[in-house]
Amino acid sequence: MITKNSEVGLNTLTAHQLIEKLNDKEITPEEILSALSKRIKETDSKIKAYIRTDKENLQAVKPIEQQTGLLKGIPISIKDNICTEAYNTECCSKSLEGFSPPYDATVIERLKDEGAVIFSPKTNMDEFAFGSSTENSCFGPTYNPWDLSRVAGGSSGGSAAAVSCDEAIIALGSDTGGSIRQPASFCGVVGLKPTYGRVSRFGLIASASSLDQIGPITKDVRDSAILMNIISGYDEKDSTSANIPTPDYTKALVNDIKGLKVGIPKEYFTEALSSEVEMIIKEAIEKLKNLGAICQEISLPHTQYAIPAYSIIAAGEASSNLAKFDGIKYGLRRSLQRDSSESKLVQMYKDNRAEGFSLQVKRQVILGTYFLLHDCYEVYYLRAQKIRTLIRQDFIQAFNVVDCIIGPTSPWPAFKIGERAKDPLKRYFSDIYTCSANLAGIPAISLPCGFTRNGLPVGLQILARSFAEEILFRVAYTYEQNTPWHKMKPKI
Repeated sequence: MITKNSEVGLNTLTAHQLIEKLNDKEITPEEILSALSKRIKETDSKIKAYIRTDKENLQAVKPIEQQTGLLKGIPISIKDNICTEAYNTECCSKSLEGFSPPYDATVIERLKDEGAVIFSPKTNMDEFAFGSSTENSCFGPTYNPWDLSRVAGGSSGGSAAAVSCDEAIIALGSDTGGSIRQPASFCGVVGLKPTYGRVSRFGLIASASSLDQIGPITKDVRDSAILMNIISGYDEKDSTSANIPTPDYTKALVNDIKGLKVGIPKEYFTEALSSEVEMIIKEAIEKLKNLGAICQEISLPHTQYAIPAYSIIAAGEASSNLAKFDGIKYGLRRSLQRDSSESKLVQMYKDNRAEGFSLQVKRQVILGTYFLLHDCYEVYYLRAQKIRTLIRQDFIQAFNVVDCIIGPTSPWPAFKIGERAKDPLKRYFSDIYTCSANLAGIPAISLPCGFTRNGLPVGLQILARSFAEEILFRVAYTYEQNTPWHKMKPKI
């Protein structure tokens, strides 16, 4: 039944391939974890996809006979801002050092109910999800498996890098302005941002509450659909959760897009887009045409305002969300001496936040607080919300004409580590094509569509109307089944 060394290479398989082997009793969950742990031991010193090691999982797995559910015995890696009762959740920040949540996030509960093994350690990320490179982590940066001198993207860079180099089977990330899709593009994997409200945010440590969504990062489109079947659905513990029936997304995995109307936004093909990335994306568009899609140019006229609107809204909401991290209830705490006067108490708050927060987080808090000041609210924050409405209306009008929209995920491939450390404004523009989906609340997926001359992955982004993830899966699956890019692996 189980042959000698059958665990070798199991970490390279997709979740649905492993599920078939588990159902046929060719392998055991212990063998999957053993292969995964071996791979991490061999390569993670170079990648730094995980924030620390933990061997308890191997002893924690139940025998296959006791596992139930769709993901019985499949390990899943979790971004460090999604609460897990059994493991620390620190948002890769000194301010939450040692924080152990008293509960599981709803997505974690649902995964456990389906037999998934919550793999520890957590994956690396930009602190509190502020960043586009996973360089802003108290545990240090994550390195791109395709080129160790480059970033993995962010803020879910750890999850994307782990899946890319087979240190993870499947993973969860969170997406505020592109934080799943952009690292998926940089690392050559599949990343999905669901419709806002489709997946419960209960247990996600918020960055910007009206923008954040939890979503899957996987090796192929089928695994993404399987994960969405599990984590989607209404949750009464989340006031932003949509009480809308969840379809079986695997039924959308059909290799056929004949007659589907695809919009190509002219605003996505400007001087901001790398010429090499543009060429690869246009080749992907031609492939979709050859597969029967009807492609036509459309306009999303307010795209140019997406980055400033997103930056203001995200900073404003972040400053509010991070106000509670003062070192009193949990995390880093500078001791207050016997003198408990008000001045000493205020000084302790300042010390806790000064030491606990990185420069990037402090920048977000200061900017956000400024945007929300009485004299600035209407000039900045309210105006940004009005632009957000216009961006959403652009998409509504576009989807009256086309079934989906495609374009680049990022204007460029993965950049060098440290290259943009001194230019935070340029880092924001990594999200120029992704943040609009968060502002509008619509779903979007990124999947690999080619490589640059120096071997860096490029991602194709597909967007659809709210709660139309089935269209994303149909188009993405058809493209994937007719191209070789998802089969490519980094040599590390």
